[in-house]
Amino acid sequence: MGLVTPAIGLVFWMLVTFTLLLVILKKFAWKPILSSIKEREETIENALSQAERAKEDMARLQGENLALLAEARQERDLMMREAKEIKEKIISDAKGLADEEAKKLIARANDEINKQKFAAMEELKKEVASFSVQIAEKLVQAKLEDNAAQQALIANHLSDLTKNPSAKA
Repeated sequence: MGLVTPAIGLVFWMLVTFTLLLVILKKFAWKPILSSIKEREETIENALSQAERAKEDMARLQGENLALLAEARQERDLMMREAKEIKEKIISDAKGLADEEAKKLIARANDEINKQKFAAMEELKKEVASFSVQIAEKLVQAKLEDNAAQQALIANHLSDLTKNPSAKA
């Protein structure tokens, strides 16, 4: 069993070496290790607080964005309503102008029709007078005593005049 149980001198020197190592580590290594751990802990806490602030800022910005989006939608709806009203006003104005123009054209056409009608009536009166004079001339020239013969002569001259209105006796 000599291999399993260590000698007292070996245990002594191991204890001295371990104690010396602990003193050296405490004097030189523990402070920098603890300060770096504390620094790392503070860095993590700062990062967490910054992340929390960023999360709050994001929530605030998201709320602002939703408010701006709602406002933009309202403005868009208002602009669309105004554009629709302007369009309807333009259309109604154009219809009104078109109706007025149509009424003016109809009035001018009626005036022109009346003028043409009056001119045609005057022309017809002149033609009837001319025919009457021509018939009277023929009757006077023929000097017929018989009424039936006068009627036949008048019908004959009327048919000649209607066939050839420009021919005057």
